Amino acid sequence: MIAPLALLAVHFELSSPYMTVPLMSNASALSLRPATTLDADLIASIHAASWQATYRGLLPDAFLDGEVTRERAAYWQARLNAPGAERRNVVIAERAGEPIGFACVERQPDSAWGVLLDNLHALPGHQGIGVGKLLMQAAVDWTRAQGESRLYLYVLEGNTPAIGFYERQGWKFAGAEPDHMGGVDITALRYVYQLD
Repeated sequence: MIAPLALLAVHFELSSPYMTVPLMSNASALSLRPATTLDADLIASIHAASWQATYRGLLPDAFLDGEVTRERAAYWQARLNAPGAERRNVVIAERAGEPIGFACVERQPDSAWGVLLDNLHALPGHQGIGVGKLLMQAAVDWTRAQGESRLYLYVLEGNTPAIGFYERQGWKFAGAEPDHMGGVDITALRYVYQLD
């Protein structure tokens, strides 16, 4: 089984605790902050909302409308409190102080693929404003700071918006693997990103 499937979203260390990036419109600036264990429910709610909007038609409605919220809450409570925090980093994106996305990267022992971008999620109403690029840049910066030179992720086959986003950012397809999610068999597509 694949490591917890990102299918594109435990704690990003930035040079400052907040990074602000102005948007190209008159809208409020985006900012990033490191996640803490107190953010588990918040991250789980963003994760579940993202899956509910993105995976409709790819995963069973019963899973998306029912257990995904509970499952993600349990997952993030365990994940943010698990040993090995020094190997992972999670950051939360905010717009005008409102949490709208998150990303998680983790160094995988003995991985031939590099550092895992395990999650990158933006709430549906906030996609297309640069939050994904900002979260991805934070993942790249953290990976580089760890002395690593490559990232990888898994994206659910059929998630064409995410696949297009990653390919536009320079990610390259590197294979497919079977997995199980939401009570069904799926195919996870692996993508890799070589740092400059």
